[in-house]
Amino acid sequence: MVPTAILVSLGIFAIAAASPFDPLTAHLGDNYQSATQSQRDAVTAAYDLDQHWLQAWWNWWGALLHGDLGWSSTRGQPVADVIAERWPFTLGMSLAALVSAAVIAVLGGAVIGMRRGGILDRACTATAALLAATPPFVVSLVLVSVFAVGLGWLPTSGARRPGDDYSLDGLLTHAVLPYVALTLSMIPWLLLTMRSAVVDAAASDAVHGARARGVSGWALLRGHVVPVSVLPTLALLGTRLPELIAGAAIVETVFGWPGLAQSLVDSAVALDFSLLAALAVGSALLVLLGSALSDAAAVWVDPRIGMVA
Repeated sequence: MVPTAILVSLGIFAIAAASPFDPLTAHLGDNYQSATQSQRDAVTAAYDLDQHWLQAWWNWWGALLHGDLGWSSTRGQPVADVIAERWPFTLGMSLAALVSAAVIAVLGGAVIGMRRGGILDRACTATAALLAATPPFVVSLVLVSVFAVGLGWLPTSGARRPGDDYSLDGLLTHAVLPYVALTLSMIPWLLLTMRSAVVDAAASDAVHGARARGVSGWALLRGHVVPVSVLPTLALLGTRLPELIAGAAIVETVFGWPGLAQSLVDSAVALDFSLLAALAVGSALLVLLGSALSDAAAVWVDPRIGMVA
């Protein structure tokens, strides 16, 4: 994890430095055109916008090793405060969507895999393929158009009504559409993988032997098919975490959800190095941790799997 974090942070600073975005424009905003040269120089000096990206990267790591994540120029507050305020929104949304997508994919893939070629199998497979080919922002816009604008059942954006404080009822109401959009973006590949694994397991000698012994129905599915079929899905689940993070960034931007993913987009556009690096490195470590947990879960499900050194 350590070399990966170093390389990711180095790449983030290098790519951000090569970006066509002008951080001075982001800092001055509407005052960019009217600002004098002395004002622009003052802002450049205040935020160290003229230093080389390697020096900025080195300074960021030096501060990080002393427990200082830096100052977010886009939020006007310490990076640690930005993360502390916004990570519950992203973590809650992403974790709920990931668990829901995994449960739906495992159960749905098991059912349609055991009924290969049926109407339900063809319908679910076609729907999953369609969703897999549809970008998350399109799904989000369709949900907003239908359920928020057309039917008026749910709010269009945010996590609370204007002027109100955060409340459990308000959070749950505003979270429905982004939660559904993020869940739908995660289901297709997991469902198709689980279905394929169930089809292969159902044709194996072990399952044929269980059928010969009179095992059938849910007992066959639960005891002989699912324990083997769920392993590829668990492996895929760990590798699809980058997709979850990218999907969360898009969904949070569309719905105005006050999470870290939206801050990641804002920091990239404004070249907010401190916030961008912290979120990018954190996301990379999360992906590595998720992959490790998926491997551990596979070993827990099937102890016969050995970890090769």
